[in-house]
Amino acid sequence: MHGSRGQARFSEYISFAAVPFRAAIFVLMLTAVGALGQKASQTPPSQAAIHGVVLDSLGKPVAGASVRLEQAGGDADIQTTTKDDGSFFIADLHAGTYRIHAEKSGLSSKAVTANAQAGDVNLTLVIETTDAASGPASSSEGMTFADKPNFTVAGITDWTAAGGHGSDVTLRTSEALARETTSLKPANPEGGASGASPAGESEAGLRAAAAQSPKSFAANRELGKYCLRIKSYREAIPPLRAAYEIDPANYANEYDLALAYKGAGEYMQAREHIQKLLAYKEDADLYRAAGDVDEATGDALSAVREYEHAAQLDPSEQNYFAWGSELLLHRAVWPATEVFRRGAKAHPKSERMLAALGAALFAGALYDEAALRLCDASDLNPSDPDPYYFLGKIAIAAPTTLPCVEPRLKRFAKEQPGDAQANYYYAMVRWKQKPLSLSASDMQLIETLLNKAAAIDPKYGEAYLQLGIFYSSVKHDFEKAIGFYQKAIEAEPQLSDAHYRLGVAYERTGQAEKAHREFQLHDEIEKQQAAAVEQQRREIKQFLVVLQKVPVSH
Repeated sequence: MHGSRGQARFSEYISFAAVPFRAAIFVLMLTAVGALGQKASQTPPSQAAIHGVVLDSLGKPVAGASVRLEQAGGDADIQTTTKDDGSFFIADLHAGTYRIHAEKSGLSSKAVTANAQAGDVNLTLVIETTDAASGPASSSEGMTFADKPNFTVAGITDWTAAGGHGSDVTLRTSEALARETTSLKPANPEGGASGASPAGESEAGLRAAAAQSPKSFAANRELGKYCLRIKSYREAIPPLRAAYEIDPANYANEYDLALAYKGAGEYMQAREHIQKLLAYKEDADLYRAAGDVDEATGDALSAVREYEHAAQLDPSEQNYFAWGSELLLHRAVWPATEVFRRGAKAHPKSERMLAALGAALFAGALYDEAALRLCDASDLNPSDPDPYYFLGKIAIAAPTTLPCVEPRLKRFAKEQPGDAQANYYYAMVRWKQKPLSLSASDMQLIETLLNKAAAIDPKYGEAYLQLGIFYSSVKHDFEKAIGFYQKAIEAEPQLSDAHYRLGVAYERTGQAEKAHREFQLHDEIEKQQAAAVEQQRREIKQFLVVLQKVPVSH
C-alpha cells in the first residue's frame, strides 16, 4: 500500500516543488545549536564540542583534510582529520573563542571564529584558494593579455562525480538554466555576413545576376552574403564557394564561407577554412567561430580555450558571453561567474550578461544575489521575457523567498497578460511568499492566474498540476483536484508529479485501485526521467578547473 508514502509526499508540497533547506555552498555558515538532552552524555554541560563538514569548491565532501583549531588567548592547538564523508568532531573543549580552518594539498578554507560555550557548534568549511575564497573576481575592466583570469581549464571529466548544490530540484533547475543561457540572444546581434549587399537588391535579382554571370566573383559573393544574412546557410554555400574558387585570397568571402559551413553543420569544412584564416591573422571572431565548431563536434576543452582567446583579443559582449556560457554549460560555476561579472561590468547595458550571471550565481547556490542580477536584467528591458522566465524558475526552486522577484513577475504578468508563463510564475511566487497563511484575496488571485495560464496554453500541464495542488491543499476539495490532475496528465502524460498527486487524491477519496495504478505510473516515469537526466549529464562533459598559484597535487 502507498498510504503512508502518499501522506508523507502530500505534506511535503503546498504550491510549489518542496525544496529541502541546505546551507548555500561557497558561503561559510556558522550556527550555534543549544545543548540537546540526547547529547548530554556526549558533551558535559561545562564543556563544548565543535563539529561540521569540509567541502571543496564544488560542494563535495573532502576526506583526509586537516582541521586545525586554535583558542584565542589560550594554549589550545588541536588538529584532527576529516572522515570519508568530510565530517569532523572535536569534543571536550573549554568554553571560549576559537579559530578553525581546514586545509589539504595546498588548498585552504577561510579561518572561522567560533564562540564555543556549553553545547555544540556546527560549521561548514569550504576549501578553496586564498584568491578565490572571497568569491569570483569583481574586477570589471575589459580583459587584456595582462589581465588573466584566476583559473585555468585543465581538462574534462564525465558527470559521475558532478558537484551540485541543494536539492535535486535546484540542481536540475541550474542545469536547465545553463542550457538556456547559451540560447540567450543579444539586444544587437553581431556577426553574420561581412559587408552589405547592394541597396534594394532582391533575392530574385541576386539569383538572376549569379545565373547570368556564373564566373563573376561579385555576383556569386552578393548572393552568398544575402543567403547568409537570412540564415539560409546551405543555400549560401554554393555561391560563396564559387566566389572562393574565383578569388581564394579574398579574406571576407572565405570568412563568410566558413560561417555558412558552420551554420549548415558541415564542421570539417568550416574548421578547415577557419584554420586557414587564423594562419593569415589572429581575429577574435575567428576564434569564437572555432569555439562554436569545437563545441558542436564535442571538443569542449578546445572550445573553451578558443572562446577565452577571443575574449582576450576583443573583450566584446559577445566574446565574454560565449566564454562564460561555455564554462557554465560544463559546470565550471565559479569561473563562469567570474567571466560574467567582468562582462557585466564592461557591458552594463547587456541584459543577457546579467541574466547569465544570475544563472551562474544560482548554480553556485548564491540565490539572493542571483535574483538581484536577474531583476536588474529584467529592468534593463522590461519587454524581454527571458529574464522573467529565469526569475520564475529560480523563485520556485530556491529554498527561500527572493524579495526582488515578486514585483518583477507582477510587472511581467501585467505587461504580458497573454503570456501563459507570466501568469503562472506570478501565481507561484505569490503562493510561495506565504504558503500557510494565504488571505482570501491571495487565494483568489492565485486561482485566477493559474486558470488564466491554463486557458492561454491548454498544453501547460504544470498550470493544471498547481491548480490541483491548490484545490487539494488550500480548499481541500479533492474531487475538483482530481479533475485538474487528470487535465495535467492529458496535457503532459510524462508529468510524474501529476500522477503521484492524483494517486494521493484517489487514496483520500477511497479509490485504492486507481491510486495504486497512478503510483506505479509515477515510479515508472521517474525511473525513465532519472535515466534520461543521467544520460544528459554524461553527454555534457564537466571541466576540471585549476586556480592560479595553487600547486597541483599528484
